[in-house]
Amino acid sequence: MDLVFKALSDPTRRHLLDLLHERNGQTLAELCEGLAMTRQSATQHLALLEAANLVATVRRGREKLHYLNPVPLHELQERWIDKFERPRLRTLQAVRRQAEATMSDRPDYVYVTYIESTPERVWEALTDADLTARYWGHANVSDWQVGSTWQHVRTDGSGIADVTGTVVESTPPRRLVTTWDGDDGSRVTFDIEPFHEIVRLTVTHENLATEQDRADVAQGWPAVLANLKTLLETGKILSQAPWTMDR
Repeated sequence: MDLVFKALSDPTRRHLLDLLHERNGQTLAELCEGLAMTRQSATQHLALLEAANLVATVRRGREKLHYLNPVPLHELQERWIDKFERPRLRTLQAVRRQAEATMSDRPDYVYVTYIESTPERVWEALTDADLTARYWGHANVSDWQVGSTWQHVRTDGSGIADVTGTVVESTPPRRLVTTWDGDDGSRVTFDIEPFHEIVRLTVTHENLATEQDRADVAQGWPAVLANLKTLLETGKILSQAPWTMDR
């Protein structure tokens, strides 16, 4: 929380967040067009916003796209504002939904979380059938080789897979890309990066068909990843089966 307050204390960094709110997924060059400063200075400000988890980045070819991550703002409000003025929290929730809905042809949803673990352990938690069954309520089953099928299988003994897809990229323990429900469905990328002594996990969910799908994943991914984080850090889970993937 200290990093969030530090990041928000500077008017330039607040302006950067405003720019991303107006149009999410901008490159450094695009952001610099709205700032009277050098690329080096803008990069330093963006690094602080990223360290505070207020900005998430995704690489597309040679470009690095920046996305507003409203989750820390929501957490700040829950702790410091919600108990005093609930209407403000509802307003910020509406802002978050609007920001996510403006991604157009860029990733439809980006979520970043920081986990006290190792890249290897996070990779295992994403690909091990038994571990996913514990915190997700479904077992993710595959050999995780490029071109292989993966399945999101119920744990009730029925053997039913609510989602199937293809492994597009598999680079343990750093990056996993899968399609959901075939090549014409949506696509999810897990980027696992060391961040000081912990791990930064970025989930990018793109090519969602409808606004309702966007709303569903915006609600579902934080629950799933909170369960994953809690399991890796404490050995426990917050809840059973927080979200069933049916996109």
